[in-house]
Amino acid sequence: MPPQKLYAGAKLRETRLQLNLTQKDFAARLGVSLPYLNQMENNNRPLSTSVVLALAREFGMDVTELSAGDSERLVSDLREALADPLFAAAPPALPDLRLVAANAPGVARAFLHLHRAYRQGQEQLASLDEALGRDDSSLRLSPWEEVRDFFHYCDNYIDAVDRAAEHFASRAAPGTDLHAHAAQLLASHKVTLRLVPGNDLRRYDPDNRILELSAKANPATQSFQLMHQLALVTQAELLEATLDLARFQSPEARAIAKIGLANYFAGATMLPYRRFLSAAQACRHDLETLAEQFGASIEQVAHRLSTLQRPGAKGVPFFFVRVDQAGTITKRHSATRLQFARYGGACPLWNVHRAFETPGRFLRQLAETPDGVRYFCLALAVSKGGGAYHAPVRRYAIGLGCEIDHAQALVYADGMDSGRDAAFDPIGISCRICERDACHQRSVPPLERHLRVDHDHRGLLPYSIE
Repeated sequence: MPPQKLYAGAKLRETRLQLNLTQKDFAARLGVSLPYLNQMENNNRPLSTSVVLALAREFGMDVTELSAGDSERLVSDLREALADPLFAAAPPALPDLRLVAANAPGVARAFLHLHRAYRQGQEQLASLDEALGRDDSSLRLSPWEEVRDFFHYCDNYIDAVDRAAEHFASRAAPGTDLHAHAAQLLASHKVTLRLVPGNDLRRYDPDNRILELSAKANPATQSFQLMHQLALVTQAELLEATLDLARFQSPEARAIAKIGLANYFAGATMLPYRRFLSAAQACRHDLETLAEQFGASIEQVAHRLSTLQRPGAKGVPFFFVRVDQAGTITKRHSATRLQFARYGGACPLWNVHRAFETPGRFLRQLAETPDGVRYFCLALAVSKGGGAYHAPVRRYAIGLGCEIDHAQALVYADGMDSGRDAAFDPIGISCRICERDACHQRSVPPLERHLRVDHDHRGLLPYSIE
């Protein structure tokens, strides 16, 4: 397969504007002509190897930032939004969507913002009995979706928070574990730590400065909740400054995002960036080894692996997802070209759904998406008990994976027959936008294709896709 040409006009233009350089000066620094630079910035020509090297040499740019990851995410989100029946009459062609995402990402995000607002309005109208007569029934974005998009388009990596967590972890005295180090720091802020028999994972009394953690929770969960409260107490200014930069549209979104940032600090403290990255590379990303080494859960380790996107020190670009038993995606992030459905469940052919059939076992899968990109996928079903016989048990599956070119860095990929085309299962994002016309698990027809119904013939589906 010939190497893919790199079109990164929007990123190139953004870099030039951040450096406050004219096109003429920028072209001179890159060693190209002014017309050539103009063509690259408008995606009329791909970036040449000499330009990529000049960006690294002259401006210290991490050239991996030029990848089309953000553009691919926008294309995926646009396709799903345009699969709405509202646009069924004349949906834009895929090349047009790629052009918009590459050349006008701001316009693409504005469109997605508008579509989410439309969906919110439709949902409010569908529950008119709840919306009528309320002071807050005006049209606005869902706070949860707004926060999800914030982390989504940051590649789930928040540099200032990540480095602050790493700095805190590095200050632990020799022989002192992070849990004890965090408890000592909280004590210096007059916070008393207690383990209590209740079911609440964490409860903080700001008036009396008492932090209670559930004695029923496992040590990894206790440490995570301790680090979360540590972030709220000792990193308040950093969290608030980050929230100010995000400019959320509602107090609810800001409040949810603050929880997300404190969780991010907690995970980055337990699994500090450089030490965790080095350990992951040394054990070839063995989740159980890493969990044992850092005193974390499998889910915490898998999620952290998907955030290792620090410029100049990036890890393997992973996707990470958590799915409940109904197939609903409750956590999602992708540093790869694989994107997840924003609404509803994931592709039923993906191994993350089969993980519930074999709890406690890692399932491996080679998969290919309709765009021809191939992946190695790992799935595991996880259960969390409530600490008592009658307490409810939470069950879900986590998925972790990478593009097949990085699979050799994973111990789980050993022995997989990646050289055989038939070894790759065909998966998609969601049935509404999947282009596969012979999928035996299709639940609804694709909205971008025409259907033909033959009353005298029945195949796998009651229709054929043209």
